[in-house]
Amino acid sequence: MGQSTNAMLMYGYHLGSGDGGWELHGLGEYGELPAFDWNDPEDEDSEGFQGDAEKKLLADIGGFTEEWTSGVEGYWDRKRAAQARVGVEFDTHCSGSYPMYVLAAKVITVYRGDVKEIDPVQDLTVQPDWDDKLRTALNVLGLNPTQETARWLLCSYWG
Repeated sequence: MGQSTNAMLMYGYHLGSGDGGWELHGLGEYGELPAFDWNDPEDEDSEGFQGDAEKKLLADIGGFTEEWTSGVEGYWDRKRAAQARVGVEFDTHCSGSYPMYVLAAKVITVYRGDVKEIDPVQDLTVQPDWDDKLRTALNVLGLNPTQETARWLLCSYWG
């Protein structure tokens, strides 16, 4: 079993985490997340912050509320199509044990031992719809990052 040590370049918003401190406005007295209709850590069906947020985005933006059922054809294709409609994704950095979250419109990952050639014009040009998609996702989730605008973020991952 190996150890992942990755570099990630992401365009989006750093949201932080409960362990490392949330990078959001509107936190509770002790830095905890406010109550959201989509995330209840006490709910046994909760998939955690990232999983619950992804389900909310898939439902509200992607129009996808289907639960996986064995034998149902096309589930993964429908889910991928909904994810494309959402147009943003959550990714984690820091470590597998203590993830910190980024909501991103673009993620470039370089895995340990690899080299990835970056064409700044092709790979780093911010597409016209990225900021709107990120802002829509933040609004749907009710998140208000301390970071004023989306930007390129260079992160590391050890896990």
